[in-house]
Amino acid sequence: MSKKYIATPSRTKELLDKYGFAFKKSLGQNFLIDVNVLENIIQQAGITKETGAIEVGPGMGALTEQLAIHADKVVAFEIDQRLLPILKETLTDYANVEVIHHDILEANVEEVIRTHFRENQDIHIVANLPYYITTPILMKLIRDRLPVTSLTVMIQKEVADRMAAVPNTKSYGSLSIAVQYYTEASVVLNVPKQVFMPQPNVDSSVLKLVMRKEPPVQVDNEDFFFELIQASFAQRRKTLRNNLNRFLQDKLEKQQIEALLEKAAIDGTRRGETLTMEEFASLANVIYRSVTGCENPASRNE
Repeated sequence: MSKKYIATPSRTKELLDKYGFAFKKSLGQNFLIDVNVLENIIQQAGITKETGAIEVGPGMGALTEQLAIHADKVVAFEIDQRLLPILKETLTDYANVEVIHHDILEANVEEVIRTHFRENQDIHIVANLPYYITTPILMKLIRDRLPVTSLTVMIQKEVADRMAAVPNTKSYGSLSIAVQYYTEASVVLNVPKQVFMPQPNVDSSVLKLVMRKEPPVQVDNEDFFFELIQASFAQRRKTLRNNLNRFLQDKLEKQQIEALLEKAAIDGTRRGETLTMEEFASLANVIYRSVTGCENPASRNE
């Protein structure tokens, strides 16, 4: 039965030959050719006949087809115009699929959701993302606070590990905290190179991000919170104190920074990778209130 699916080596080669399609390295094109892996992704994503699905970069439609089989409605964003006629052929049997020729980074996804899905429908983003632009795409989708339940994405294993990392690990950093501020992150599947055409040079993982209704910590100013975190990891081998002295040199004296570290009950000799999100939030709030002279901010994001 699986022979008729798009996600087989023979069907993929057949389509490549028919359309004279050449992979573009600049678009990070690696097509999935294993139906079992796709079905596993669908299961991990929680796709059912009641749910809507948004896909980024459908390629020839291998994942799109499986989403169409299992979901109520599928909307796929494809940037490469050369793939549109291929998708028209491969997805012709699926009336519940809409392909939009648009760069996801420039798209108004919220408007697309309002247009193509039922009100209050459970929607999941599912994608085999181009590895060269994974982080900008994911950060846009999660920071836009879209009305979606989760994102389940195939990405480079190293990046997936960083996004799901916990404190005191090599992978933990500012990206881990940025992602986990908005979502609950977990690596749900590791995928071998052999299931792609062409095979990528790196290992892959499927990362699941479940959107949070509220961030796990309260911060007075989100922009400052993330700036402080990035500064704390600017030089990983240096202490928190050293990184903060550099970050705040135009705003605070060293002794003031030391006093604020004490006020937040954080040892300045620690490194950024040892701090939890809660500790970063506490430190950010203490420093932000000192710098702005605002001890009791009316809004945590103003």
